[in-house]
Amino acid sequence: MKRFVKENALGLTFGLLFVVVLAGQAYAGLADYNQQQLTEGLPRISFARYVTSASFGADVAENWQSEYLQFFLFIFLTVWLVQKGSPESKNLDKVGRESDQDQKIGPYADENSPKWARASGVRLFLFANSLGLVMGAIFLLSWIAQFIAGRAAFNEEQLGNLEDPMSPGQYLMAPDFWNRTLQNWQSELLAVASMAILAIYLRQRGSSQSKPVGTAHTATGVEG
Repeated sequence: MKRFVKENALGLTFGLLFVVVLAGQAYAGLADYNQQQLTEGLPRISFARYVTSASFGADVAENWQSEYLQFFLFIFLTVWLVQKGSPESKNLDKVGRESDQDQKIGPYADENSPKWARASGVRLFLFANSLGLVMGAIFLLSWIAQFIAGRAAFNEEQLGNLEDPMSPGQYLMAPDFWNRTLQNWQSELLAVASMAILAIYLRQRGSSQSKPVGTAHTATGVEG
């Protein structure tokens, strides 16, 4: 057990933090929601009802979709784009998909290579692009979930104000949907750009996301 925890400490820690923070968001969101209910002279709702509500679902999904958009874009763009001096970038001379030999594909696969690295055709294409494809799929699914939950929450407010609900097409063009979407996208894109650029000149000793402390600022694709 100790060995398992040590070898998987990063994933386990972030998984635990995710659960704790999600629970905190749920309780804080419930308190805020019930405060608004009381202000409007409406009854409070239970925790179970809140975490299954469209309001909570929209708040969660809108953050998930922006995070996975960030991963999807970064994975695919770093195939072709580089940033001199950044550990988040490939070496400047490795722009593109790289050779089969560099990627250990087909006849260049070694004894430890995954089985599908020796495959060809569709299987090799899917495996060679599986990380980006899965990130992109999660982004699309969570964005759709945000749209569905966000529309339901918006229409609840519309009905509460004795106004007509919006159809899916109307909500797709509504400021509420795009405000929820774009406020998350811009923050994620800024975070990625900041990491790629700041890591050129700044260091974090021992981190895989930083160059070794004594490495030159111009060194590219070097991680500690």
